Amino acid sequence: MDFRARTAASYGHAFVWYGKTSEKKVDVAGLHPAGDEVPYILGHLMWVPSETGASYGDLDPQYLTANYRVYLNEADAPKVFAYIKHLQATSPLWNAQTTNCTAFIGRIATFMGLKVPFHLLRPENYINELKAINGGRQTAQLSPDAERY
Repeated sequence: MDFRARTAASYGHAFVWYGKTSEKKVDVAGLHPAGDEVPYILGHLMWVPSETGASYGDLDPQYLTANYRVYLNEADAPKVFAYIKHLQATSPLWNAQTTNCTAFIGRIATFMGLKVPFHLLRPENYINELKAINGGRQTAQLSPDAERY
């Protein structure tokens, strides 16, 4: 699991890359407004429809501003991946103050048993703080409710 931040036209974007380290393919999950500029602007005032997959720049290393990689064991990885799919299926709205990209990845980190910073940090600061408050640890232990997924 790689928690990532990248540049964007405004304050940036946070998302996760996930998959097996033995494979070159990664999946991308992040919460962002569906569409272009208008939903993004409106999303600062109200909830707007969201998308939860890759967005422009998520796969491009030149836009990366921060990352924090945490490894999962073989038994826990499918549970976390299922939880991400669950979040993607149940996150229909985006709002800059409440249901934003950092709140979305924070739910994943919490599920993994990590401590999370306040969700209104800029994405780059959020990822760096996530790493700092978890002591830079490289493995995760799932929370007790992980058995649901």
